[in-house]
Formats: sequence, C-alpha cells, structure tokens
Amino acid sequence: MKSKAIKNFIFMNVGCILLSVGIYFFKIPNGFVTGGVTGIGTVLGKITPITPAAWIWILNVALLLLGFIFLGKQSSFKTIYCSMFYSAITFVFESFIPLNAPLTNQPFMELVYAMLLTSIGSAIIFNCEASSGGTDIAALILKKYSSLDVGKCLLVVDFFVASSSFFIFNIQVGLFSLLGLFTKAFLVDSIIESLNTCKYFVVITTKREEISRYIIETLHHGATAASAVGEFSKDEKTMIHTVCKRGEATKLRKKIKEIDPGAFIVVTTSSEIIGRGFRSV
Repeated sequence: MKSKAIKNFIFMNVGCILLSVGIYFFKIPNGFVTGGVTGIGTVLGKITPITPAAWIWILNVALLLLGFIFLGKQSSFKTIYCSMFYSAITFVFESFIPLNAPLTNQPFMELVYAMLLTSIGSAIIFNCEASSGGTDIAALILKKYSSLDVGKCLLVVDFFVASSSFFIFNIQVGLFSLLGLFTKAFLVDSIIESLNTCKYFVVITTKREEISRYIIETLHHGATAASAVGEFSKDEKTMIHTVCKRGEATKLRKKIKEIDPGAFIVVTTSSEIIGRGFRSV
C-alpha cells in the first residue's frame, strides 16, 4: 500500500507538470480557450490587468473554498493538492519564463501539443483517483443540489467559454478553441483506457498446478480454474481464468508455452478490471 501511494504521488506530480506545460506554453500564448478554469483564466487575463496564471490560481482557490462549504469532505486532499500544485507551477513558469507571443507561427501544431499535454496530464491525474479541481468541483456542487445532467451542463458551460474566444481574440483562435474543446473530450477517455489496459487470459491446459503456481507466486495475481472436456478429443483438461497487467502478459504467455506447449490460450484486452490488485470500485 505504501509503495502504491508513493507511485500515485509521483504520477500525480507528473500529470500536474504536463498539465501546466500544456497550459502555459501552448494554450495561454495562443489564446486557446477550451473551457474550464484555464479557459476562463485565459479570457480574464486578456481583458483585465491580472495575468492568466494568477486568475487560474484565484479561481481554483475560490472553487476549492466552495467545495469545502457545499461538499465538505468530498473535496479530497488529492484534488486540493493537484489543483494548487499545477496552479503554482503555471505561476512559476509565468514569473521566470515570460512569454509575449506563441513559441512558433504554427497555431495548429501548437493546438496539437496543447491538447496532447493537457489531456495526458489530466488522464494521469484522473487515473490516480484525483482531479485538477476547477470546474470538476462546480460539477459536484451542481450534481448535489440539482437534478441536472452534470456532464451536459459542463459541456454547455465549456462551449460558451470556448465561444467567448471569438470575441476576445479572433475567429481563427475561436475555431481552434472549439476544435480543442471537442478533441480533448475524446482524448482524455482514450488515454485513460490506454493507461488501464489489462489482459484477460483463458488457458486450457493439462498442467493446472504449475501454471497456477506461476500466476500466484510470481505474478502475484489470482486465478480461477474449472474442469473442461474437449469435444473434439474428449480429453479432460482445466480451464484457467486470470487477468494481468499489459507488461506481465508477455511473460505469462511465454511461461505457459514453456510449461505446456500444447496449451490453448485466448487473450483479450480490457480497459477496466475492478478488484484486488487492480482498481477499487
């Protein structure tokens, strides 16, 4: 448990850094407004003397306070940490690496980097069962005190925030912002599924004990065995079911073939395994 907590903490920090890099170096200089606190901060930074990074920090603190007031303990430590950490990194970037213009003259390339970095960062944070705060907290408050569809409400709010870039910046930035908004909606889910990819094995074998021992003692995963009869050969065999991480799948497949060259193996991919050793409910 301690090792897992340290690993989660490291990944949360990596996610926050990627999120901050995408926001400060690619989103803010180009005026890409793709919704959320960063989008609102970018717009407010354009029309007020306060910088976008400062607005992002102010808005995150305000929403965290609202979360404490309306949600109590639901505003978890992880959300508070990630929200403050990525806001602080963005503010540090702004203080020590000031940018007065985009890094390149290729806005589409910069949009790609903005969406990739922020999507990967957000996905890593979500995968650690945390969030970057911001409008996620507003969604929880809305969910608690109304019967509205939270996902649709957030999409509508983000759409209006992104649309404001047409008036605050220009048509090109507005079109890029809307493209980024809808791209990120698909990217985050896809990246989370990729991070959680596991392999489900069905092994039909006559070497049940050796294969099960390897799964339990070496890979430290469980296995379920059931008797089976091959309808073609009429031989009695054992069907073993197990799941493992993507990196362990090659080792398991190789070991099964070493133990029982005649084993029949079916391997399928799953993006969500819930249970001990994988994800909690």
